[in-house]
Amino acid sequence: MTKQEFRDFLKDRIVFLDGATGSNLFKAGMPAGVCPEKWILEHKEVLFDLQKRYAEAGSNIVYAPTFTGNSIKLADYGLEDRLEEINTELVKLSKSAVGSSVLVAGDVTMTGKQLKPVGDLDFEDLINVYKQQIGVLDRAGADLIVIETMMSLQECRAAVLAANEVTSLPVMVTLTFESDGRTLYGTDAASAAICLEALGVDAIGANCSTGPDKMSEIIKAMATVTNIPIIAKPNAGLPSVGADGSTEYDMGPEEFTTGIGELIRSGASIVGGCCGSTPDYIRMIHEAYGNKCLKDVSYNVYNDGKRKNVNARYLSSERSHLVFGMDDPFMIVGERINPTGKKALQAQLREGNLDMVCDFATSQEKDGASILDINVGMSGIDEQDMMLKVLDEVTALTPLPLCIDSSNADVMEAALRIYPGRALINSISLEKGKAERFLPLAKKYGAMFILLPLNPEGLPKTNEEKIRNIEELYELAKSYGLSKTDIIVDGLVATVGAQKDAALSTLDTIKYCYENGFATICGLSNISFGLPERKYINTAFLTMAISNGLTMAIANPSQELLVNSAFASDLLRNKESADVRYIERMQRYTVIDKGGATAAAPKDKEKDEKNDILDVIYADVLSGNKRNIVKDTKEAVEKGFDPSYILGNVLMPAINDVGDKYDKGTFFLPQLISGAEAMKLSIAYLEPLMESGDGIGKDMPSIVIATVHGDIHDIGKNLVALMLKNYGFNVIDLGKDVPKEDIIKAAKENNASIIALSALMTTTMKEMKNVVDLAHEEKVAAKIIIGGAVVTQDYADEIGADGYSSDAADAVRVVKKILDIE
Repeated sequence: MTKQEFRDFLKDRIVFLDGATGSNLFKAGMPAGVCPEKWILEHKEVLFDLQKRYAEAGSNIVYAPTFTGNSIKLADYGLEDRLEEINTELVKLSKSAVGSSVLVAGDVTMTGKQLKPVGDLDFEDLINVYKQQIGVLDRAGADLIVIETMMSLQECRAAVLAANEVTSLPVMVTLTFESDGRTLYGTDAASAAICLEALGVDAIGANCSTGPDKMSEIIKAMATVTNIPIIAKPNAGLPSVGADGSTEYDMGPEEFTTGIGELIRSGASIVGGCCGSTPDYIRMIHEAYGNKCLKDVSYNVYNDGKRKNVNARYLSSERSHLVFGMDDPFMIVGERINPTGKKALQAQLREGNLDMVCDFATSQEKDGASILDINVGMSGIDEQDMMLKVLDEVTALTPLPLCIDSSNADVMEAALRIYPGRALINSISLEKGKAERFLPLAKKYGAMFILLPLNPEGLPKTNEEKIRNIEELYELAKSYGLSKTDIIVDGLVATVGAQKDAALSTLDTIKYCYENGFATICGLSNISFGLPERKYINTAFLTMAISNGLTMAIANPSQELLVNSAFASDLLRNKESADVRYIERMQRYTVIDKGGATAAAPKDKEKDEKNDILDVIYADVLSGNKRNIVKDTKEAVEKGFDPSYILGNVLMPAINDVGDKYDKGTFFLPQLISGAEAMKLSIAYLEPLMESGDGIGKDMPSIVIATVHGDIHDIGKNLVALMLKNYGFNVIDLGKDVPKEDIIKAAKENNASIIALSALMTTTMKEMKNVVDLAHEEKVAAKIIIGGAVVTQDYADEIGADGYSSDAADAVRVVKKILDIE
């Protein structure tokens, strides 16, 4: 099936997916702990019957049971060498079950291994893993590809890039979200949708996560920033353990159908069921909505039949997004991460030291930048290698979208490929060969770009020539499938000292662009070059440019006069929310009244963290600074600070602060992991220096932790283990897919005070009850806490567990409370 055929298939209708596969296979007798794909091929009649009933119930698309058919997952069962055979046979089995009138989607999901820097998996290696499976699914005859139950936007991107490079089949993507509306890695629904639509996916949505009643806000958020179809595939409510020990869900087909109606009104047009749903659920939603055209439904998120504001521009990072139009408040692209003219930064980059880069990133965000420009072009370094290192650091530090600034096409592609969001390219022009190299990159990686109106002869000699260059490059961009909303035009500021009408010429360009629907940007330093007190000229020019429609400027946001004047200009032009923004910025100042005169003076700045090495270590944990924390810890010891004091009065309060920020939603999983790992490095240096009895784990309770039998997921469990170790507990990590007998044995042998159990899947959470029951039978004194994506406090109470933790930071609090540790 081609992408156009898929678009035609979806047009103006509600399309029905299948329901759950895994939970129904367990009901049919599939035991925990086996490879699902292998078991299905040994019991083909079970899958055949299930999918045939889905087709009869009204499913237009069913998912081939290739969910864990990638090489990394299959390797857990020693089956990686059978990848092609397994995926091919499963696609054929699904197609034989549903016939020619129902589409079969090749199903792809996460591998269970974490990408760097959180884990040890390289991004390109992950792309290759997905390429292998998706290529097989294509050759096996799948009609489309679905990438589902994704918790990481970057892993979604890897799978989508893989699909785009090995197949022309349509691609659907669904993510799973936590109760706070973000993925496990901190991505909100709108940011994910913006990024993935720009990458060219054919439908986007959510699956698993929750029941339909809790999914509507996620669907609305995606619908309002995209124009592609939205998918909703919720669970049948919340899981619990039935009297016979099986997993049950609290939402029947009738209530589920009502919830699906709300998801359709929220913007979904592709609907189905996930965990706990059966053919009866699909039959009922098909009977309720199968005869309805999309035009028959009153959408909450639609405005005159449109969801996405077609005149808006969208940029995103992994954790936030930026939406702006022609009349929105002026924005600053922070310019400081650029070695040009900065000898100190050049020296650090040559040494591989990124301290200034990190300082510039955080300070520019604090000073009001909306986007950060990243340029590392200079002699004496490998620009591509340095660009990738800087992107790793900066994306971990700030949620701001990034502008990738390089004239080297290879560097640009490497950066766009790894960047976890929708970036801005700086820049593309008509200079010889540049557009032909860079426009395909903008299209492939879904980036916006700055249009620099130069031609092969260089700078335009007149404003008319500049406008011709803009129009020519715009037409060329359209030929690559890009639109006006993918473009920000650079006004090309010349030096007024050498060309008296330079400012007027640029203002005419900005006005032309505004009147013709182009967003605009400019640099400011050229305008005043060679003149005294340049800040006044720059500021006056900027306010004039804003009044002519300038969208953004590349500038240093710490320049108080410039930024304050820009914000005041927006206020005077009555731009939306400009009054609030101006007032908030002015709160940086203290009003001083002397003899009736009022003046504004900056508040005292925070003391320099580097004046106090303990503050530096605290900041290292907070920022996850694994590069420097050992060096800084060593310096503190050399200055006479006792290792035990550093541990108890710096590291512990710092990791508590990280946990608090995680709980409040200002930090997300990557920052939590980075902070914990930075602290771990510091502890590793301090521990040999501590007196006997002072070290981590000495005289602290032992905790046995494991992912239960049948479950091969351990991301969450590993993080809990790391956090507990950092708090001094003696942690015995048994790994994943651990039988109940081994867990109880380890608890006895280690005199454990706590047994911590993890399960990601509804089909394996019942193993937690088996562990609890066995512990009681053998009179094990250890208290049992449980957690995982599908686990709830109600479930913990139901099976007799002693505690439930919602995440790694919460696990530490729960353990401390149970053991009465301050």
